[in-house]
Amino acid sequence: MADQDPAEKIKELSSTLASVESVLDLDAKNTEIEQLREQSADPELWNDAENAQRVTRRLANLESVVTKVGNIRQRLDDLSVLYELAATEDDSDALAEADNELESLRKDIGELEVRTLLSGPYDEREALVTINAQAGGIDAADWAQMLQRMYLRWAERHGYPTDIYDTSYAEEAGIKSTTFAVKAAFAYGTLRGEHGTHRLVRISPFDNQSRRQTSFAGVDVVPVIEQSDHIEIDESDLRIDVYRSSGPGGQGVNTTDSAVRITHQPTGIVTSCQNERSQLQNRATAMSMLQAKLLERKRREEQSTIDELRGDSASSWGTQMRNYVLHPYQSVKDARTNVESGNPTAVLDGQIDDFIDAEIRWMRSQENGDAQG
Repeated sequence: MADQDPAEKIKELSSTLASVESVLDLDAKNTEIEQLREQSADPELWNDAENAQRVTRRLANLESVVTKVGNIRQRLDDLSVLYELAATEDDSDALAEADNELESLRKDIGELEVRTLLSGPYDEREALVTINAQAGGIDAADWAQMLQRMYLRWAERHGYPTDIYDTSYAEEAGIKSTTFAVKAAFAYGTLRGEHGTHRLVRISPFDNQSRRQTSFAGVDVVPVIEQSDHIEIDESDLRIDVYRSSGPGGQGVNTTDSAVRITHQPTGIVTSCQNERSQLQNRATAMSMLQAKLLERKRREEQSTIDELRGDSASSWGTQMRNYVLHPYQSVKDARTNVESGNPTAVLDGQIDDFIDAEIRWMRSQENGDAQG
């Protein structure tokens, strides 16, 4: 493709973008935008705050998608003119600028193409991410905290707001567990492939003999619940504990018993929240998190039943899914897609889009295979 004429490259990108525009159905989106704008202009909308937030979120998401596609189409049209000017004036700087814009457009259109694959029932939702330290002692707790930072940095790079609901700090270093929300449209569809066990191999900073240590942490991703979701929870199945919020090393960060932990006894699912001052607010958030986890559990059980009926035992996306090796060599490799990076420092700083895009394509191929089966 390196020797291909720029006009041919632009034609190929234009064709790919046209396919994306068709799948996204921009006419339908524009119609829905007009309807949502009418709803948002109604002063009575805010009588139901939750519905009002749903309407404004949906409107902002649709406007963002339509604007982004329109901007890319305009840039693609402008690029042809830029190449013509560079050729006419024999301007090497203008040609380099056009080549850079071509690569930038290739990347942006590729990202849009991946977005069209996010069509699952909950893919448009915000995401609730839980990370738990597993085998590996102090190193595993430190590893769990490194993963938390990786995802928070990834969200920050994309301008996605996050909200940390609960963090349980380990005694010596790191964290036992953490739960946080990524408050962006399609966050669940984008991150759900991250579900599974993440393995770290490195020289332990906590071993005075500097031995190599393998540590594990589990990542769980569920969609944030909405008003339309219906999950029956029997209050008698719940054990609710209140306790004092704590910071690193067990230090108290709140002088009242406002943190709330809810245990759903039939399933053993535990959720907790300590980021609000009010016990009532923490309880409401913990309850919402429990509903989200029960909803995802139900979805996975239904999928598991379908897989069993098909005789498909390979559809579980849990288990070990990515290896991060810092010693004796530097590498991060996904066990399912085989996408690999030789720069773990960048990956752990949130540069995980290549892994996520490959996961989305891989999951869609698995789902299409299931559907054909």
